[in-house]
Amino acid sequence: MKINFGFVASALGLWDASPSKTMTFARYSALSEYERMDKLRAVTALNLHHTKRILHYNIANEIGLYRLSSSLVPLATHPEVMWDFVTPFKDEWQELGELIRQYNMRPSFHPNQFTLFTSPREEVTQNAVKDMEFHFNMLEAMDVLEKGLINIHIGGAYGDKTATLKRFHENLKMLPSKVKKHMTLENDDKTYNVEETLIACEKENVPMILDYHHYMANQGDIELEAFLPRIFDTWNHTNVVPKVHLSSPKSEGAFRSHADFVSLDFVLPFLKMAKELNRDFDVMIEAKQKNLAMLQLVENISNIRGVKRVAGGKVEWK
Repeated sequence: MKINFGFVASALGLWDASPSKTMTFARYSALSEYERMDKLRAVTALNLHHTKRILHYNIANEIGLYRLSSSLVPLATHPEVMWDFVTPFKDEWQELGELIRQYNMRPSFHPNQFTLFTSPREEVTQNAVKDMEFHFNMLEAMDVLEKGLINIHIGGAYGDKTATLKRFHENLKMLPSKVKKHMTLENDDKTYNVEETLIACEKENVPMILDYHHYMANQGDIELEAFLPRIFDTWNHTNVVPKVHLSSPKSEGAFRSHADFVSLDFVLPFLKMAKELNRDFDVMIEAKQKNLAMLQLVENISNIRGVKRVAGGKVEWK
């Protein structure tokens, strides 16, 4: 069983390398028309440059997974802006894509919590479609659609889960099929548990990302062992292995919050469970210390009997 690891957005330790520099609409509105576009392009250029630096860090450290920042392009989906962020940076997008393809990285995005398809308000669904298309367009600009994924949560319950899930499936019909092809769903820590998310994924034929920390926070009487094979099977129609999110609680009192690092003791029961399936999968680390937490967990896992570290961000468990 081989496990590849990755991290989210920023590589700590790289000086001034945030790929998520922003520009508010208020700041945008205060500028002249010429200054507006100049500033938008300047911030985007900086974010793309920092993303390139992070990809080179990944290459140097043999890290095969990376979640790109959803804030690469400021005001990309704002209804009063909606600017062309692809054409002026065609070469930069392609350069990022070439690095991803050449070094066989697995790229992904995770839009914010407002990108959901459960709302009874039509404008919320329209905005969700717009945001999913924005992330799709970035993957397309990099020419990394082959492995690129856009992960979201189901959303709220609105007081009636049954009716809301029905609305979710109806609203999802508004998402273009070419975008939906790259969509994944993740179980959450409060509302939609592993079983509910899995059923939705199977119905829509989209892969499910298991978040183990969320499962532990929203477990109920569900035994994960009974569902893990089905969760992994939702990936069978894709050209990539299943993907899992790992993190650990900040504390007992703040159980849903992510800790700085990932506790091996917390995630070990899942890893042993996955070993019983003996199927390759990938892991995205969602810890505050990002790449540092990822590298530390890989080191800790490699000390388990039978596990061998075969790259900076990869282990093999025989």
